[in-house]
Amino acid sequence: MSAQAFGASMPTHVTLNDVARMAAADENHRYELSPEGVLSIMPPADPEHALLVMRMILWLASHGYEAEQIAADCGIDVGGGRVPDLTVWARGMPPRRARSSYAGTSGLLLAVEVVSSGSEVVDRITKKAEYAKAGIPRYWIVERDGGATVDRYVLNETTGYEPDPAGPQPLAWLLASTPEIV
Repeated sequence: MSAQAFGASMPTHVTLNDVARMAAADENHRYELSPEGVLSIMPPADPEHALLVMRMILWLASHGYEAEQIAADCGIDVGGGRVPDLTVWARGMPPRRARSSYAGTSGLLLAVEVVSSGSEVVDRITKKAEYAKAGIPRYWIVERDGGATVDRYVLNETTGYEPDPAGPQPLAWLLASTPEIV
């Protein structure tokens, strides 16, 4: 399909339902919608990205987090539709649909983004602000530097996210510790 034909079939204003339909029809891309209505289309995760997420899932599971509490690539409604790489939910409060196929944030304890080439600004600035505004208590950014550094933030409802006082830590250090998410 040409860009002209594709563009002609796009709605004037893209909604969360539109984004959900696009995502359901295309397994080769991830679709997100900002609260302001900006559509982002990203390629699927590369193997290194997927392995970093899987390591965190196994770490959480080995520390007693149940399958209904851990979700990879679960779309959440933050006024728009975002798809964190990993989410952790309160026990007994798994993700539930809100608008369209995106989950509401009730029970959401942590959103994690693994930075990929091209997502740096969105992960470090845009999503950080959107997740704070949505009231998500914790946000982690996993940098894909040599040590996979994890920047951990805790929500201060007055000022937004504040960095963990311990500062950024290598993922290996984090995975050798006990999760402090509650």
